[in-house]
This record gives sequence, C-alpha cells and structure tokens, in this order.
Amino acid sequence: MTDLLGIPETLLPPDPAAAMIDAGQERPGRVAAAYPASSLAWAVLAEAALAADHPVQAYAYARTGYHRGLDSLRRAGWRGQGPIPWSHDPNRGFLRALAALAKAAGAIAEEDERVRCTEFLRASSAEAARELGL
Repeated sequence: MTDLLGIPETLLPPDPAAAMIDAGQERPGRVAAAYPASSLAWAVLAEAALAADHPVQAYAYARTGYHRGLDSLRRAGWRGQGPIPWSHDPNRGFLRALAALAKAAGAIAEEDERVRCTEFLRASSAEAARELGL
C-alpha cells in the first residue's frame, strides 16, 4: 500500500523482544538490556515512567526507543517519510516510543519536541495517533 504521494508503507520485521514483553516473562528493563535495539522494550519503559510521573526518565527511555526505531526503519527501506502503519504489529514499538517521546517532551515543557513528535506520529500513522491519545 502507498500513501497519497505514492510512498510505500514501511513494515518492520518482527521484534524478538515482543514475545517476552507480551508474555510478561521478564521485567521491561531486563528485556531492553537483552534486546537494546527493540523500540518496543524502550517504549514500555517510557510508558511506565510516564505513568509513575517520572518524565525525565520517560524522555530518556522514549528517545532511545525512537532512535532505535529510526535505525530499524532505515534498514527496512524507509527514507524519512511515508506511512508506518499501526496495523502492522512490529511497527507498534516505534510508534509507541514516538508517542511516549511526545508526551514526555510535553511533561518537561520541551514544546518544540512535543509538536515535532506529535506531527511525525500523525503523519506516519493517524491510527496510531488516535490509539495512543495524540
């Protein structure tokens, strides 16, 4: 599938950490240590830090997940724009990290970053933005 500009969707490969996270077999910090390239592991850590009202920690975790996700997207052929569909489960780690980064940036009054990340999320996947409250 392509977006209106003819740019194909980017679909990430399966995340090896996802099964561990979904099964609750291990604490998210240990999963991130075992799979540091997993955006999902970092996103889960960021979401937990936001829920615990630790926005600086959340920002650090989310930024790590965001950058790891950018690396994965580039390896998957992404060229800096185009759809990253929420419906493709392996994309969700990156999209969750991006949403967490926007929320954490807002919590620490990093307004330019909050806006940039929110716009990036909406441009990448409007469905993800809705699902993740942005």
